Amino acid sequence: MPGELYWLLDDFVTSVADVSHALILSNDGLMVASSRGLSKEDADHLSAVASGFQSLAKGTSLQFGGGAVRQTMVEMDSAFLFVTSAGQGSCLTVMTTGAADVGLIAYEMARLVTRVGQHLATEPRVTGQ
Repeated sequence: MPGELYWLLDDFVTSVADVSHALILSNDGLMVASSRGLSKEDADHLSAVASGFQSLAKGTSLQFGGGAVRQTMVEMDSAFLFVTSAGQGSCLTVMTTGAADVGLIAYEMARLVTRVGQHLATEPRVTGQ
């Protein structure tokens, strides 16, 4: 499935207006697959950032009884960052331009996860072996 993930992410970037980059990461911040046009260094950095934001959102929800975190969004002057759960142990992260329709982006991300989420699962890393 890894090769197909790259194709799915590239298709998402080209078919959804104002999307610049998309990637799949494990919940512990490791990049699994990314769209074209994103260097390995930038993909790794974005994965770590997305994992951090998702972790902060989950901690906040736990502290204040918000329930499951469905999506995290960061609005910048000229871009948006979206992070959503995508299968067991994985997240889908999308960067857009500042002109993006946030409702459409959230909808399209949810559609993608619904269609292929079972294939996006990431096994937890085993340490000490």
